[in-house]
Amino acid sequence: MRHLIDPLDFSLEETDRLLALATDIIREPGRFAHLCDGRILATLFYEPSTRTRLSFESAMMRLGGKVLGFAGADMSSAAKGESVADTARMVSGYADIIAMRHFKEGAPYVASRYAGVPVINAGDGGHQHPTQTLTDLLTILRCRGKIGGTTIGLCGDLKFGRTVHSLIKALARYEDMRFVFISPDELKVPGYIVKEVVRPSGHPYESTRAMEDVMPQLDILYMTRVQRERFFNEEDYVRLKDSYVLTADKLRTAKPDLAILHPLPRVNEISPEVDDDPRAKYFEQARNGVFVRMALILALLGLAPEVLQERGA
Repeated sequence: MRHLIDPLDFSLEETDRLLALATDIIREPGRFAHLCDGRILATLFYEPSTRTRLSFESAMMRLGGKVLGFAGADMSSAAKGESVADTARMVSGYADIIAMRHFKEGAPYVASRYAGVPVINAGDGGHQHPTQTLTDLLTILRCRGKIGGTTIGLCGDLKFGRTVHSLIKALARYEDMRFVFISPDELKVPGYIVKEVVRPSGHPYESTRAMEDVMPQLDILYMTRVQRERFFNEEDYVRLKDSYVLTADKLRTAKPDLAILHPLPRVNEISPEVDDDPRAKYFEQARNGVFVRMALILALLGLAPEVLQERGA
């Protein structure tokens, strides 16, 4: 039995095979419409979510399966004090696979230790978001025809943004990557990410406060919102929330084939005028999340045995 808790739980080869399966699903969705007949996905979301929860549910339904779950800690027995471990044990008797989002870092890992079914980390605090990473990789692949050989600018909240942390870890494994970190000093990429992931990869990187200065270099611009829920101080949030707003004017020097990504939801960091720019790929990115989660569900349930190698959880 395999789980997906960290973006590196799958080897690079397994990740590429999963993306290939997602691409097949996009091309021929009818071939996969009944592979999960009789299977149940439990969505245990202790934290608010729209795209991730609904895309998991859509993915399972498109595969012919069913869904049960809750969309808030106050709607579960966690409100009564039930532990994550006990919830995982209990839900394993109701479902064939679990997708968990939790506000505490490491909670999905704890669940995977006690669950009798595969567990997918759907986001844990400011830590990891591996299925968003798979979505991002699929979008980059579909936009560029490859993942390696790319200069990516990551902009906004790079300190608390779990999508950024997961994506950096995943991209560092590909060849000929270049990272550009765009943020205010208070929201810079955590030092451990640079020390443990970026530097050992050997890929060049730079940090800047000025988006406009690096715009002409970028193949991918990955925008993020400043997350109010990660701040302890409301004044700090208010001061930093509008640090970077992408407008049509700021795109004047960008490459014609730039791809603009955003894990969503956006607040005001991308002006609505950018939505009509053909380089805006964030809504396509959200759609890709359904297909990559379909592929992931199939792989973890053993219904796509060619994707994952057999090994311990």
